Amino acid sequence: MPKPLPAPEDPPPALLAEWWAPFADFLVLERRYSPYTVRNYRRAFVVFCAWVRGSGLSERGFGGLGPRDLRDFVIESQRRWDRRTVHGHVSGLRAFFRFWQRAGRLQRSPLVGVPLPRLERRLPRFLTEAQMVRLLEGPQRLQREGSLDAFVAWRDRLAMELIYGGGLRISEAIALTHGQIDPDSGVARVVGKGRKERLCPLGRVALAVLAQGKREFALDLAPGSPVLVTSEGRRLNARSIQRSLKRYLALAELPADATPHTLRHSYATHLLNGGADLRLVQELLGHSQLATTQI
Repeated sequence: MPKPLPAPEDPPPALLAEWWAPFADFLVLERRYSPYTVRNYRRAFVVFCAWVRGSGLSERGFGGLGPRDLRDFVIESQRRWDRRTVHGHVSGLRAFFRFWQRAGRLQRSPLVGVPLPRLERRLPRFLTEAQMVRLLEGPQRLQREGSLDAFVAWRDRLAMELIYGGGLRISEAIALTHGQIDPDSGVARVVGKGRKERLCPLGRVALAVLAQGKREFALDLAPGSPVLVTSEGRRLNARSIQRSLKRYLALAELPADATPHTLRHSYATHLLNGGADLRLVQELLGHSQLATTQI
C-alpha cells in the first residue's frame, strides 16, 4: 500500500483567503460540518493546490481546469495515497467545485465524468459481547491494582459506556453536557452530524456510572457543563479517549486497531443480534441513509 508523503505546503495566503475561506465558512456555518470534516476538506484543497502548482497549471486558475486535468490528478494521486484517501480528497474537491459553481465563479465542475478507483467493500469491525465485558472492566481493574486513580477510572468507564451503551460518536460524547441528559428517562438529546438532534437511550449501566460520578466526585453539574472532563474540570478531548482505549484494549488482550467507532459498531451489531428493528437502529445511530446502517 502506498505510504502518504509529507504534508504539502499551504497555498499562498491570498489563494486561501480568496478560495478556501468562503468555502470553509459555508461548511461550518451553513452545512454545520464537524471540525474533522472541515479539516479533511482543507487537506484535500491543500493537496490539490500543490498538485496544480507542480503540474504547471497555476496560471490557468481553477476555472481553466477540465476533466482531463482532474483525471491526471486522480491517476497521480493513486501513486502516492491509498484508494480511500484518494476518494476522500475527491469528495472534498467535489464539494469545493460545487460551491463555487453555485456561487457563479465557476461555469462547471471539472470533476464531472472523472472515474475513481474501485474501493474494496470492508465490513465494519466490532467486538463480541464477551470482549466488550472484558474491555469495560479495564478501568476498575487498573484502579484495584493501584495504577489508576478513582476519578480517571470512573471517567474512562463512562466514556466507553456512552459510546457503546448509547451508540454515540466520539465527537458527540465529548460534546455532551449535563443539560442534554434527562435522568428520569435516561435519554440524551444528542447533536450529531449536520447539527441534527436525536434521542439516545444511554443504557442502564451508563446511567449508573454517571450517577456514581455525581455522588463521589465534585463535578460541575450545570446544564452547560460537559459530562466528560479532565481532572481539572476541562472538557475531555477525543485524543485522550483514543489513548485510554488503546490501554484498555491491551489490558483485555483485544485487537489494538479497534477504535472508539468500533465500540459504536459493536453497539449496533449487538442491538441487531438482539432482534432490534433495523430502522430503529438507524435512528439511534443518527444515520441519514439506511444503507449505512445495513453495512
